[in-house]
Amino acid sequence: MRTWVRDAATRLRSDGMTVVELTAAAVVAWIVAALVIRHPDPFFAPTAALVVLGESRGRRLRQTVEILLAVAAAVLVAELLVYALGPGTETVLLVLLLTTTTLVVIGARRALVVQASVSAMYLVVVSAPNGTLMPFRFVDALIGGAVALAASQLMAARDPLAPLVAQARRSYTDLADLLDQVNAALKGCDEDAARAALDRARQVDDCVAEMQAAVLATGETLRLGLRRRHLGKLAEVEATLRQLDYAARNIRVLARAGVTLTRRHTATPPELAAAIGALTSAVRSAGEAMAHDLTGADADRHARRADAAALEAVRIAAGLLRTDPPLPVTMIVGQIRATAIDLLRGVGHDDVAVLDRVDEALGLSRAGHPAAVGHRSRLASG
Repeated sequence: MRTWVRDAATRLRSDGMTVVELTAAAVVAWIVAALVIRHPDPFFAPTAALVVLGESRGRRLRQTVEILLAVAAAVLVAELLVYALGPGTETVLLVLLLTTTTLVVIGARRALVVQASVSAMYLVVVSAPNGTLMPFRFVDALIGGAVALAASQLMAARDPLAPLVAQARRSYTDLADLLDQVNAALKGCDEDAARAALDRARQVDDCVAEMQAAVLATGETLRLGLRRRHLGKLAEVEATLRQLDYAARNIRVLARAGVTLTRRHTATPPELAAAIGALTSAVRSAGEAMAHDLTGADADRHARRADAAALEAVRIAAGLLRTDPPLPVTMIVGQIRATAIDLLRGVGHDDVAVLDRVDEALGLSRAGHPAAVGHRSRLASG
C-alpha cells in the first residue's frame, strides 16, 4: 500500500498540472458556449476541448489546427447525415466510416480516432427529431477546439521544452524495453519471444519519427514565443537524433540475430545476457542525459553513466569473441559495439575518441596482436 501511495503521489506531481489544464479548458469551453453564446446543452464544446487538448501536446500548430477542424467536421458530418437520413443503422455506418477515415487521413492517433467517433456516435444517438437541423453542435465543437488551441499555446509558452523532454525519455525507454525483451528471450532460449521482440523492433522507427516531430513542434513554439535562446539545445538534439536513429537500426539487427540464435535451441552464454543488460542501462542513461540537458539539470552525471555502461557492455561482449562463438553471437556482439558507439556519440563524445575507446574495450586497439586480428575478421563476417 505504501508503494502504491508513493507511486500515485509521484504520478500526481508529474501530471497534476495536466489535469488542471484539461479541466480548466473544458470548463471555459462550456462557459463560452452555454453562458456567452447561450447554446442549449453544449456537450460538444467541452468534449472537443478535451479531445483536441489531449492530442495537441508535442504537436505543431498546423497539426493542432488540423485536429480541431477534423473533430468539428466529424460533428458537422454526423449532424448533416442525421438530418438527411434520420437515426438508423445506415446513419451509424456512414458516420463511423466518414469520421474514422477523415481522422486516419490526417494522421491522427488511435485515441483521437476513438474519441471523435464516440462523440459522433453520441450525436446520432441523441439526435434531434427528423427534419430539425441543430448547427450549434458544430459551433460548439469549434468553440471547444479554439479554447483547446489557445490553452495548448499557453501550456507550451509556460514550459516549451516539456513535451520534447517527455518524448526523449519515452523514445529511449522504448529502446531499452526492447533490449530487455530481447534479453529475456535469449535467456529463456524462447524463439517465439524472440520473434515477438523482432516484430517490436521493426516498429522502433516510430520513436525516432516522434522525436523528430517533437523537435519541429518545440522549435515552432520557441519561435512563436520569441524564446530563441533555447534553439541551440534543439540543434544539439537534432544531432543526437541521428545517433538515436542508428542505434535503433542496430538494435533491430541485434533482435534479428537473437531470433537466429534461439532457433538453434542452444543455451545463451551468460556473458551475452550481461552485455545486453549493460547496454540497456547505457540506453536508459543516455535518455536521461538528453532529458536533463534540455531542462538545465545535471546531465553530465547521466552521460558518465551511459559512457561507463556502454563500455562495460563492449568489454563483456569482448570475452565472447575469445571462445569462437557461433555466428549469431558474433553478430550480436557486433551490434553491441555499434550501438555503444552511437550512444557515446549521442552524449557528446568525439567521433575518433569514441572509436578508439570502444575498440580498446573490445580488444581491437592493438592492430598487430593476433587476437585483435581474429576479432576483426569475425566481426566483419558477422
